[in-house]
Amino acid sequence: MFDGASAELLARFQFAFTVSFHIIFPAFSIGLASYLAVLNGLWLRTRDETYLRLFTYWKKIFAVAFGMGVVSGIVMSYQFGTNWSVFSDKAGPVIGPLMAYEVLSAFFLEAGFLGIMLFGRERVGDKLHMLATFMVAFGTLMSATWILSVNSWMQTPAGYGMNEVGQFIPEDWWKVVFNPSFPYRLVHMVLAAYLTTAFVVAAVGALHLLRDRSDAEARRMFSMAMWMAVIVTPLQILAGDQHGLNTLEHQPVKVMAMEGHFDSHDHGAPLILFGIPNVEEKRIDYAVEIPKLSSLILKHDLNAPLAGLDTVPDDEEPPIAIVFWSFRVMVGLGFAMLGVGLWALWRRARGRLYEDRWLHRAALMMGPSGFVAVLAGWVTTEVGRQPWTVYGLLRTSDSIAPVEAPAVAASLIAFVVVYFFVFGAGTYYILRMMNKPAATRHLGLRDGPVRAAGITPTQQVSHDTSVLD
Repeated sequence: MFDGASAELLARFQFAFTVSFHIIFPAFSIGLASYLAVLNGLWLRTRDETYLRLFTYWKKIFAVAFGMGVVSGIVMSYQFGTNWSVFSDKAGPVIGPLMAYEVLSAFFLEAGFLGIMLFGRERVGDKLHMLATFMVAFGTLMSATWILSVNSWMQTPAGYGMNEVGQFIPEDWWKVVFNPSFPYRLVHMVLAAYLTTAFVVAAVGALHLLRDRSDAEARRMFSMAMWMAVIVTPLQILAGDQHGLNTLEHQPVKVMAMEGHFDSHDHGAPLILFGIPNVEEKRIDYAVEIPKLSSLILKHDLNAPLAGLDTVPDDEEPPIAIVFWSFRVMVGLGFAMLGVGLWALWRRARGRLYEDRWLHRAALMMGPSGFVAVLAGWVTTEVGRQPWTVYGLLRTSDSIAPVEAPAVAASLIAFVVVYFFVFGAGTYYILRMMNKPAATRHLGLRDGPVRAAGITPTQQVSHDTSVLD
């Protein structure tokens, strides 16, 4: 199956496969945790039972998604010691503490308060339960902060030195954590998580509105999700633009691949909307472009010069076709989200938000769009960084462990089989829960934790002694 593939290529594909499965769950749980905090806060303020039913409904879905995110994330850490042990040795003094901080300050925070949020309302009272819900949401954001700090340092390394054995060592932790691309990546990813959740919630609300437009919970969740879409999507487009300018400053080759600029342009570069990258001939075939618009977007000047891939050695170019198309998928879905949000705003203004069945069908179809956009953005970021693991300093080919291709291929096949079985079943279970109305009392999960042996209520012992006679 993998004849001729190198250990490096297989290891890269294995990590890409596992991280692609993993990232969709945190992207959902980050936004959903904040949504649960909002729902719980609104319930406490208004005592509107609709908010409580929505909280109960989505917290069970959150529990399953959170569990799958934890399990899928653990696997990746092992790959640092198996397939990428050289990278771990060289970059470990910097990235190791950052990942440890994520576990200590964020994951433990989430895990510590998760049980209270899921099962503790009747046991601890509304105020402490609200605190637990807020802390779970805060913990998910902290997790994203630390992980994105690690990734951003690999993209734009700062605050480091080199020791005598060739390892990266921290010299200024502030510069390591708050490296040049970190603020842009953090804002871009958190907003992406919120939009991902918003369109899942909108899709579920739309599904139940198509079945019963008088469903109070469906109307509420659909309305809240569409407000999120129309407010956050423009912010995300702005954040993406600023992130692009930061990338142009620190990783210009990635931007060249994203834009499809094989040639340099001395008097304004065109914005290529679509086309087919021809890597062999170094051009974009069948290009549909707008003259000079790329220079206007990237340099705020129609005639500003932009360098192209003709200024970059071939062995330092990323896989251009992948980056070119993944970037367009991400941007296209972003504008589609904006379109749905504006459509909903128009129907809301006309008092037809809950009656427009075409809007509901569109929202239902857009349900997975956030996940696809997150994956496309991640591909753009990570593939566009190649051929480097630490940008400009450590090549991917120099980061691979001394493993043989057949061994990596065997573990890759095992991952594919297990992941599709385990996470496919988990995703199917989540979809089944979403298929039920929010007013459903039981979604297939217990309303409390499973009791351990030894603390279950004792059975009533009969006092009838006739059996002893």
